[in-house]
Amino acid sequence: MPGPLVFPLQPLRTDGWFERIGETIGSFQALCDIIGANFFAFAMITGARITALTVDRRNPDQTLVDFVLGGGEVEATNADAQHLTLGEFRHRLTSFLVAEEPIAPPPTRLTDTEALQLHIGVRYLLLAPLYGYGLEELTITPAGSFVKLAHDGGHATVTLEAFRARIRGHVQEELNRASQPPARSAIELARVPEAEAAIRRGDFIRVLELLGSWPAPLAIFLRTPEGQTLNPETRSVIARGLGILGSACIALEEVDKGEEVLRLAVQYAVDGPSAADIFTRLGTAMANDDRPGEAIAPLRRALKLGAEGAVVWPLLADSLMARGRHLAALGVVLEAREQGVRNESLDRIEVAATAALGPSIASFRELVP
Repeated sequence: MPGPLVFPLQPLRTDGWFERIGETIGSFQALCDIIGANFFAFAMITGARITALTVDRRNPDQTLVDFVLGGGEVEATNADAQHLTLGEFRHRLTSFLVAEEPIAPPPTRLTDTEALQLHIGVRYLLLAPLYGYGLEELTITPAGSFVKLAHDGGHATVTLEAFRARIRGHVQEELNRASQPPARSAIELARVPEAEAAIRRGDFIRVLELLGSWPAPLAIFLRTPEGQTLNPETRSVIARGLGILGSACIALEEVDKGEEVLRLAVQYAVDGPSAADIFTRLGTAMANDDRPGEAIAPLRRALKLGAEGAVVWPLLADSLMARGRHLAALGVVLEAREQGVRNESLDRIEVAATAALGPSIASFRELVP
């Protein structure tokens, strides 16, 4: 079987493309100030050429944007200028960029640069540097395509699908921030059931659309007198929403951001009905991110709050084993069985813990038959 194909991506990187174009446009800074720098970049990527602006200083979202389509990814259907408010214009750009498009077939030759561009997606090559991503390498294997990224001083390798979803998430968040109403009206608790339905069907981008604007105002609100005296029912619904949002971010491989949202959810949940679920999500995220030592405390807290044992006990036992705490792991297995939890994972952990403990297991068995 042939080995994987590895493509260096430095030749395709578009770092600084927006700034370089800006040097050739006399009104560049004014357009960035009115439309928003990234939305101006979105317009260039989609081929929306702005021809005029009628600025509404009192209500900036009602600023009128005249534009024509063509010359980018959007095919022009009408050469005449179109007219939208700034808010509508931003929605139009975002809707196009967050729409999923089929992934083109992977290149079969290391010299096929055009096929490589199409496989990654031209729009993603242009959007990546806007959010600080440096594309380093693409590896094509029978299992799929994997992108090595540099971001925030670190490196990560993710599937091409996950990379695209992450970029679409950033674009959606851009719209959420731009259209975010005042903090109190931004939190619509009625969105939580719809977000729960979206995460059950794996539509993580939809979760971001519904709840992506929550963390910033809720972090501020929590420190206000009103936030401190919020009734338990409302706190629980907010915590549920933040828990869903945190898990969606993690599913899109934004682990640090997802955990930050989950920690905010913990502050809202306190010891209420949503707390067990939030601690389970947080502990699971840490365990799946190969940080078993950090996962132990939230998983134990989840169990104390009444979390689903069939989910949490095996994760806790695995985390303890990974930290070399073999006796504690064995104790967790025995306690899980006492609670009626049975699965192959616990059997495997018992065998491994017993082997690691060696002769000393006899003393333990005398204490715990």
